[in-house]
Amino acid sequence: MSAERKVLLLTGASRGIGHATVKRFSDAAWRIITCSREAVPEECKRDPNWTHHITADLGNPEDLDRFIAEACALLDGPLHALVNNAGVSPKSPTKERLECLNSDLEAWHAVFHLNFFVPLILARAFSAALQKGKGAIVNVTSIAGHVVHPFAGSAYATSKAALSALTREMAAEFARLGVRVNAVAPGEIKTAMLSPETTSLLPRIPLHRLGDPEDVAGTIFFLCSEDAAYVTATEIFVNGGQHIY
Repeated sequence: MSAERKVLLLTGASRGIGHATVKRFSDAAWRIITCSREAVPEECKRDPNWTHHITADLGNPEDLDRFIAEACALLDGPLHALVNNAGVSPKSPTKERLECLNSDLEAWHAVFHLNFFVPLILARAFSAALQKGKGAIVNVTSIAGHVVHPFAGSAYATSKAALSALTREMAAEFARLGVRVNAVAPGEIKTAMLSPETTSLLPRIPLHRLGDPEDVAGTIFFLCSEDAAYVTATEIFVNGGQHIY
């Protein structure tokens, strides 16, 4: 691997925002290592920049340890960007919003493990490689971490709010390593996680449209680029202005 070629490590890559982000970085000729619970689509395997994909469920501690070990072996040098995109938003069988009073406490543990603790664990695990690359970390949070959302459950919302706070704390501490830490908070993005009822929220979105995964991917790429070299401890809302209502 050329010393000048930048390297991205991204979780939750098989679809949606993660998949669009891989394409954005590949268009800029970054070397890409990814992880998700599912295999990547066949057409993506032909991408010469997407060099390695590790199939692992990061919610499983054994899979998480295996992913870290395999990714460290693949890196063997500096890491320029870590994007913590993997997340989970549980739904009830009846599509009822999972609230504080009607959701299983074990589900809260599972949600917080993947949405909050895994980004922390990965940032710590790859801190030395990120320091070598003077890299950047981007945590994918959510609009649900800032307002009560009609569809996202309480466990998901509070885990994303905690991840927003973690981003601030990490930015202060990782600055000593020369590593920037920021977050993007998507709103209603057209992904598999979106509820069919989401179109009812359009009147609350000033731009009057749902977002595309590429809208988020472009912001993530900016935060990992030299254009954002003096940007850290920032959370960028990518929601068409929905957060102002």
